[in-house]
Amino acid sequence: MTGVLEVIAPRSLGGPYRWLLASAWTSNIGDGIALAAGPLLVASQTRSAVLVALAALLQRLPWLLFGLWAGAVADRLDRRRVVMVANVLRAVVVASLCAAIVTGAVNIRVVLATMFLYGVAEVFADTTSQTLLPALVPRRHLSVGTHRMQAAFLTCNQLVGPPVGAFLFALGAVFPFVVQVVCALLAVVLVARIASSPAPDGAPGLVVQRGAERTHVRRDIADGVRWVWGHAPVRTLALVILVFNVTWAAAWSVLVLWSRDHLGMSEVGFGLLTTASAVGGLAGTALYSRIERRFSLAAVMRGCLLLEVATHLALALTTAGWLAIVIMVEFGAYAFVWGTVSTTVRQRAVPQRLQGRVGSVYMMCVFGGLVAGQALGGLIAERWGLTAPFWFAFAGAGLTLACIWRPLAHIAHADAAPTPV
Repeated sequence: MTGVLEVIAPRSLGGPYRWLLASAWTSNIGDGIALAAGPLLVASQTRSAVLVALAALLQRLPWLLFGLWAGAVADRLDRRRVVMVANVLRAVVVASLCAAIVTGAVNIRVVLATMFLYGVAEVFADTTSQTLLPALVPRRHLSVGTHRMQAAFLTCNQLVGPPVGAFLFALGAVFPFVVQVVCALLAVVLVARIASSPAPDGAPGLVVQRGAERTHVRRDIADGVRWVWGHAPVRTLALVILVFNVTWAAAWSVLVLWSRDHLGMSEVGFGLLTTASAVGGLAGTALYSRIERRFSLAAVMRGCLLLEVATHLALALTTAGWLAIVIMVEFGAYAFVWGTVSTTVRQRAVPQRLQGRVGSVYMMCVFGGLVAGQALGGLIAERWGLTAPFWFAFAGAGLTLACIWRPLAHIAHADAAPTPV
């Protein structure tokens, strides 16, 4: 058992990291269950592509409304406690949905309201959670720590969770959400244990030094935005993820309808699509260290984005469920590699005192792209059919990649760029 633990979470990363990783595994199981059960619940309440896309949009919209404030809060307060409180609130929101399902009061309006309120709590939980890793792990081990966290996400959120969620939903609509509540509360307990172990040598720790001056939260937010705008590689990386998420979300916003009505897949079949991407992600996990050693960061980033363009084209053309599953395996492999590389590049470049605020600006771009893409995807599908969003994603991603091909060399080495004052 000790040997397995050493492989999953090496001792060099420290005891606090092991508690953080355990909480990530637990919360990702719950979120993975909801990843399949959520869209299935929405689809059980409406057949409108616009409303299906709107449900996903409302969960992401809070990032645009509260994202920058969440980043400032993460840099001002005890980060561990912020994560704990936010996760408790997420559990309360989902528990309320469970009550509505059990009493028969659930309808599309209740589901949409739940998506929005859950998204508000998620903004503060996820923004602050991202600051914990670079605070607990020495800078030289950030790539390893990020790698293990991504593996936890893939295994639990996308491999284990979705088929379990689809199976539980088939047994009864309330069951997957009850499990999600339990997982969220257990994750809170695990995060609470982080302070019980000292961070390894070289890790900055959870306490952020802000100086004697007490600043207004709006000034803190402005400092984070100003830093991103003044750091050319991080600024370009944020713009890249914004545009690529618009194209990606346009297609994925109607994935549940596309799999059911275009490919003729069942509820469990839809869960297998996300499971397939996790299988690919695990392949990417196994190969990541070799890829990192053999190729430059710029080459890895270019290769991942080329595969993104090819994936949209392949999904637009396929009419067979089994082939879509194969394509999703390929998607998961490169998506894992991209997520690890891009996160590591950004965290290495950003000072610890600004991790929350810069991370929130980055996440604003992530979810701003998702919100815009989900809104476009529903409208495009309603007007031109369920494959049209995939064609839009193929064209948009291809044009964007052509424009940023050369700047990717500078983005890959963002930590070497001059730091804004």
